[in-house]
This record gives sequence, structure tokens and C-alpha cells, in this order.
Amino acid sequence: MQKPLTFLSSLALAAAVALPVAAQDEPGLDTVVATVNDTEITLGHMIVARASLPQQYQQLPEDVLFKGLLDQLVQQTALADSFTGELPPRVTLSLENETRSLTAGEAIEAVMAEPVSDEELQAAYDAQYSDAEPEPEFNASHILVETKEEADAIKAELDGGADFAELAKEKSTGPSGPGGGSLGWFGPGMMVPAFEEAVAGMEAGSVSEPVETQFGWHVIKLNETRTAEAPALEDVREELETQIRQTNVQEAIESLTDSAEVDRSAAEGIDPSVLNNIEWLN
Repeated sequence: MQKPLTFLSSLALAAAVALPVAAQDEPGLDTVVATVNDTEITLGHMIVARASLPQQYQQLPEDVLFKGLLDQLVQQTALADSFTGELPPRVTLSLENETRSLTAGEAIEAVMAEPVSDEELQAAYDAQYSDAEPEPEFNASHILVETKEEADAIKAELDGGADFAELAKEKSTGPSGPGGGSLGWFGPGMMVPAFEEAVAGMEAGSVSEPVETQFGWHVIKLNETRTAEAPALEDVREELETQIRQTNVQEAIESLTDSAEVDRSAAEGIDPSVLNNIEWLN
């Protein structure tokens, strides 16, 4: 940053005022923010460094991040310039692996970016939903306590006309207690087996006998049941597109690997325990 001029002659000042202000170029990846021994540090270097920070550091104020990252890159550059001799194998091999990994990642991104056709989308939807059997869903509430005696007492109160939601708020030890014991809608496999089995055998509006699970003793009220319908294609479009792209990536990896000239013969006969020879990297 240039130091401000302490004075200007009246003629120079008048000329400066009369001239149009020159538009500065917008900063970009190649914008140089510092130089260290003629090595340039660009805005691109800073952006990449920021993106690799742990999430907690990315939440820092922008001015703090900017100064901290620039200081770090300046220090790293000065240190790198001070290094003499050959880089140890751990560094050169790490650079090769990182380059390989990042380049492969770009190839994967290219496959992921390919558009998904309507035909592919419909085929994926049909495969996943057209033959699916409708499944029952349940809306239930429960009161969770530690012992069967407590559960029996609660069931007796309910049989005597006590309000289920109020009793749940008062006595349930589960996280749903403050909400009157409501568990909302759930389908098969979403609850532990003993709980699901009890609910599946109930009629809407009924209250169960105490049911034991690993969490304690439950008194369950089945509020409603319904049959889950297959979602509309548009409702699962994004999910299906992701699945299709992931499948395309896997197929591309397999196809490229199969078509590449791969010779693994040099690895035959090597004892896998050699991977423990970390000292080789020094």
C-alpha cells in the first residue's frame, strides 16, 4: 500500500481533480497480494487456504481471516525459500499423491456435472417406486417410565379417564414428554422391534398395555394410521438425480480402470507389512 503524499503543488492538484478517475481492475485469482523474495502470493492462494481451514476457523471475522492467512502464506514462503537441498521422499510423494487425488476429483466432478436425462430419471423412479408395496405408517404417543409398576399405574389412570397428553407431560421420562408424548408419524423399521410390534397390533384411538424395550416401560396410544403412498417424481427428483450421478461416477471409474493398461505384477510377492516402514520416508 502506498504511503499518502504529504503535499501536492496547486497545479498538480488541479490537474488531478480535472482528470477522470481510472477504474481499477476487479480482483481475481491472479491478483498479487504480496511478494516474498520475488515469489508472488495471489488472492487465489489465499482463497484456497481459506477453503481448507477447519469449520471453526472459517467463522472468524473476514478481516481477521485475511490478515491471518496472508501472514501464514508469507511465513510459509519465507521458510520454503530458506530450504536447501533435496526434498525428503515424504514431501515429494505427498505432492504426487495430492496431485493425483485432486486431478481425479476434477474428473469425478466432470461426470457429476453431466445432465441427467428425463428417461434416466423416469427409469430410476420406476425401479425404486413402481413395484413398491404400500406400507402402513403410524402416528402414536407414549409415556415412558422406568418400571412396570409405574407403567401399570399410568395405564390405570388412563383407563379411569385421565388425559394422555397431560399425563405424559407430568410423568414421562422420554424427550417427547413435554410435547404430550407425541412421536409423530413413523413407518416400519423406525422404532425398536418391541415398540413397533405393539403399535402394529393396535387400533387407532386405543391405549396399549405396558410394553418393555431397552429404554424402559412404555404406555402407547395409537392416534392414527395411514398407508404411505409413493412420492411424486418431482418430490424425489433431486435425490434420484444424485443417485444416478453417483452410479455414473462408479461406472466411469470401473470403465476407465478396465480400459487402462494396468500392470500389477510388480506388486506380487511383496510382503504387505512393508507399508509399516514409515522410516523410509525420511
